[in-house]
Amino acid sequence: MNSFPSIFNEVIGPVMRGPSSSHTAASWRIARICLQVLNEPLRAALVEFDKDGAWCANYREQGTAMGIDGGLLGLDIRDDRMKETGLPAREGGVEIKYGISRFPTTHANTVRLTLEGKTGKQVRVQAISTGGGAFEIQRIDDFRAQIRGDYHELLAFYGKGKQAKADEAAGSIIGALKPPLQATVRRMECRGPAGTLLNLKSPEPFPKVPPGWMRIDPVLPIVSGNEKTLPFDSIHAMLQYAERRGLDLGSVGLVYEECRSGLSREALKQSMEQIIAIVDQSICKGLDGTEYKDRILHRQSHRVDEAEQAGVIPATIVNPIIANVSAIMEAKSALEVIVANPTAGSCGTVGGVLKAVSAVLGSTPDQLIHAYFAAGIIGAWFAMGPGFSAEEHGCQVECGAASGMAAAGIVQLMGGTAGQAVAAASMAIQNMIGLICDPVADRVEVPCLGKNISAAVNAFSSAVMARSGFNAVIPLDEVIQTVATVGKQMPGCVKCSGKGGLAVTPSAQRLKDRLENAQTGHKLGTVLDNLTISTHQPARFKKRHLAAQRRCIPPAVVAEEANCQIDRVESISHQFRPSLTVSAPFRSAVP
Repeated sequence: MNSFPSIFNEVIGPVMRGPSSSHTAASWRIARICLQVLNEPLRAALVEFDKDGAWCANYREQGTAMGIDGGLLGLDIRDDRMKETGLPAREGGVEIKYGISRFPTTHANTVRLTLEGKTGKQVRVQAISTGGGAFEIQRIDDFRAQIRGDYHELLAFYGKGKQAKADEAAGSIIGALKPPLQATVRRMECRGPAGTLLNLKSPEPFPKVPPGWMRIDPVLPIVSGNEKTLPFDSIHAMLQYAERRGLDLGSVGLVYEECRSGLSREALKQSMEQIIAIVDQSICKGLDGTEYKDRILHRQSHRVDEAEQAGVIPATIVNPIIANVSAIMEAKSALEVIVANPTAGSCGTVGGVLKAVSAVLGSTPDQLIHAYFAAGIIGAWFAMGPGFSAEEHGCQVECGAASGMAAAGIVQLMGGTAGQAVAAASMAIQNMIGLICDPVADRVEVPCLGKNISAAVNAFSSAVMARSGFNAVIPLDEVIQTVATVGKQMPGCVKCSGKGGLAVTPSAQRLKDRLENAQTGHKLGTVLDNLTISTHQPARFKKRHLAAQRRCIPPAVVAEEANCQIDRVESISHQFRPSLTVSAPFRSAVP
């Protein structure tokens, strides 16, 4: 295989704050890259979402704005100030404006950022979030790009007629590197009417940045370019490899990540140990109790143990599974630090059930680490298939994927074979095919909590079945392909749009209204005190908009309900009032 996902980059991770990996973590990463492309202190930013995209209706509720704000302000995603980005923005004199408009896109989760630096330099970047915190920068000004945050990179623009100069500069940069490193550098370029955008990618930092070039540091934990040849290229070949060498799935997962990362086994185990520690901290945080105003479900995870102690429910392994999963989800909803596993919306499943089962079995730390690698390689195969974007495939690629990962991890803890672990993953995912994504009130809580718990219990029962010798019947690769097929067959209203399923029930609508009324002025949903509206039927739109404005319903949604065609709606948060015009000084980066 020439290219394959990293367990730490695409599956178990990122380490982030809730509520959503595709919204919060990916948007934070996108903003961090954009800031590097600007290559000077930020003065103002215009952030736009396409009116037909998935983000336009929930970019505040699901943390997209929080992630972008934090990334543009240079905050680490684990920094407590991520919860309130308005203060550091005001202190730094940075203006950030959000708008809903229309522009060509290739993905439901598309964002366009126009940044202006302190000197007046501007750059426009378009990017997508592909699920689980993964992203891709697709355009820089008028040029196609492909930046995913997994390389050390250099960027430069050369004007029309200066291709020879661009070639000379790239050759000089690569030639200054040591010979072994020269062979690992990738060169990408995009030519347009105005010139050429040149992009160099390396697994190691470039020692020097020539004048006019921009350094782009990686934002993912595993840097690409150090890959080794993987000894298998399919799930079937992986199982044959494991059988020939007498390896369990956790050990195969370690082999996989060694080949992907180029890192040693010990280094990888230490990284996974750190991940597990963060998962444990989020469980403890949740069980101790979390508070956050803008959420539906408040502290409940402690109730399971209380009910067991009171004799209300019998003591079974299901109890700590439910408590642990709930605790992680509560920490996520309170914007605490969690691990997307494989997404924030499904973050409770793997960590919650593996914690419970390992405690009952008395597993050692090393055994738990191997269980995570067993879960991780299942997630890697899933990432090579449909991926983890609910906006494309519904919750079957979030809680469904997490359930399959967890099932494999449980079999690993039980001492099962690689074949049994894969069979457990297959059965678990089979049971979750077709699961829709219908978050109530645009929060990643209901029915997300119940789906995480169901996914965890489903993982446990599937592991028991596989370990007992039950027949999975359908191979895992065919199951994963079926998930992708079903995802394409799903209507868009049940793929994280808030327009279908439980999200449109009368109770859900009343709850959304109540939360949005209470949210006015809240840190994650700032007051909209200035709206610029232009439609083909303004009277009908404005009449409905005025009735909905106090509830902070996104103008694009109001326009759709009024059967209006929206030309442009810009929402400006109360603390940011930029005056930003669009130009492209980035093009003059290299004379």
